[in-house]
Amino acid sequence: MLRRLALFLVLVFLFVLQSVSGFAAEILTEVFPLERNGVALHLARYQTEEPGEKIPLLMVHGLTYSSHEFDLDYGDYSLARFFARNGYAVWLLDIAGYGSSQKVEDGFMPNSDYAAEDIAAAARRITEVSKTAKLNVLGWSWGTVTSGRFAAKYPEFVDKLVLYAPIVAGLAAIKVAEPYHQNTWAHAAEDFQVKADKSIDYDIVEPPVAATFLSNCWRYDGAGSPNGGRRDLLVDPKERLIPTAAVKAPTLLIVGDRDGYVTTALCEEALKTLPKGSELKILKGAAHAMMMEKPYYREFREAVLAFLKK
Repeated sequence: MLRRLALFLVLVFLFVLQSVSGFAAEILTEVFPLERNGVALHLARYQTEEPGEKIPLLMVHGLTYSSHEFDLDYGDYSLARFFARNGYAVWLLDIAGYGSSQKVEDGFMPNSDYAAEDIAAAARRITEVSKTAKLNVLGWSWGTVTSGRFAAKYPEFVDKLVLYAPIVAGLAAIKVAEPYHQNTWAHAAEDFQVKADKSIDYDIVEPPVAATFLSNCWRYDGAGSPNGGRRDLLVDPKERLIPTAAVKAPTLLIVGDRDGYVTTALCEEALKTLPKGSELKILKGAAHAMMMEKPYYREFREAVLAFLKK
């Protein structure tokens, strides 16, 4: 009798769970035409169909690969969809020459300052559509340089800023001679943690997650991407790339302690120059692609969400 009752309760629970998930709000996506400097830019919005005011959150992609990074639609890994389900209107922008934006003739043209102006154009469109004065901005990797420069130059647009894997200073003094980067599977896979034999550590990233990301890199970014940002990053490590002292918005610096592109000491130094309410969050064991890493992606997004909701 008790076994039957227990089985009945389990079945009821599963039915309720399935019913709730079935009624979960659908996420609507919409593309908003945008042009700057004669270049058509791809700007898309993700939000639920539920009524009520949605807080605008713009996500800015990194170097080489475009904004699909934030919508890895496998399981619950999509960062864009996570924030959409938590009350945000999530906006994804492809910088000129990247992803679904119009290609450019000069790959050096979309450098960090140029990209900051693309972000400003997107911010104007977003605040116009949202009927809000400000928005939140999250940048990843090179996106921390471009969004950081945008936030410093246009403080009137920014409520809060998230710098995920911030490239605070130059990575190395290396001359970049080619205007375009030759994209490869091996290069795209470098963001994932690896084992001693240099293969992807599938204990950290699930195989379907890595496969989906790598497939999207080829689908949206193809065989080449602009090198203006790469030329900006590959400078003397003494050169500061993000003007943190000029940023007026409360800022979250969030980094994994196994990220080979980021120096935590530089993040601690940068934190001292940021305004009141800014924070530094270090995730132990996480690396550059922690938003896709099985042990860390939930902790990462919850930390970002908690900061934005303060």
